[in-house]
Amino acid sequence: MHSTALGRDIRQVDRLIGHYAESHRHPTNITIHWICVPIIVWCTLALLWLLHPYVAAAGVVLSLVYYARLSWAFTAVMAVFSVLCLASYTVVPYLGWTALALFVITWVFQFIGHRIEGKKPSFLEDLQYLLVGPIFLLAKLFRKLGLSY
Repeated sequence: MHSTALGRDIRQVDRLIGHYAESHRHPTNITIHWICVPIIVWCTLALLWLLHPYVAAAGVVLSLVYYARLSWAFTAVMAVFSVLCLASYTVVPYLGWTALALFVITWVFQFIGHRIEGKKPSFLEDLQYLLVGPIFLLAKLFRKLGLSY
């Protein structure tokens, strides 16, 4: 835990989301992230699935362990989303090409969003921010719904 000048503890999840938010303030960049981040997660798991379904499952488990250290609420939502992603791979035609094309397109848009923002993506300074992106969006959603995490 990190302490503020007032002596209150700041949870690690709040610190990570706060730092991530520093380079995600422009409305256009945020909108791009709302669209692209879930697609990137889907694509990443799809590409792992193509290596082997167990590789994708291992990726899910490892990410959920990371999220469990931060927030059980986020862990639950990400677990449901991950299961839905995995379930979709058996019905998506041309999964490899679809995932690869969407992966490239959404990353291009992510970088366009950061160009508009005028700040580099957080993951360029610390790779863990690749996992923080989805929970940054969940935190916004939870706050809007009046839920705690």
